[in-house]
Amino acid sequence: MPSLRTALLGALLWGVTMGASALINLLLDNWETPAKIRFVSLLYAAGGALAFPVGLFLARLVSRGRHWEVALAAAFVCLLATTLAFTGALFALQYRSYYAEWHEPAFTITWAFQLVFTGLTALYQFVVLGIRLYFPLGFAALAVASVWFARQRR
Repeated sequence: MPSLRTALLGALLWGVTMGASALINLLLDNWETPAKIRFVSLLYAAGGALAFPVGLFLARLVSRGRHWEVALAAAFVCLLATTLAFTGALFALQYRSYYAEWHEPAFTITWAFQLVFTGLTALYQFVVLGIRLYFPLGFAALAVASVWFARQRR
């Protein structure tokens, strides 16, 4: 298990970095309104902050007792996967809350279909439109964090 200090400090730094990556990309694209830019940046920051402790734990679990190369790859894959998963889930929750106004009453068959397909549509949109907000800053941070993790494991 990562120490509480490492998990909290890492979550803060990772969240700020992921939020900054989204913010920079959105500002450079001259995207929408300032309020929407802030919201999307905060969503990416929250996704990154939630993902870091889980990604760190999974990377340590996968690389336990192995060479530094395995630790580097484990950190890269685990941080990438958890960051995308948590941010995508938050994006899907926001997407669902927006469209809930037009959905059927809860716990009906139609509502269940609407819930599933709204979530799948949100995840598709996140993959197609949202992942680009991680480049280049988020990708560079992922490489740096992976090297840091591998060096810690030695």
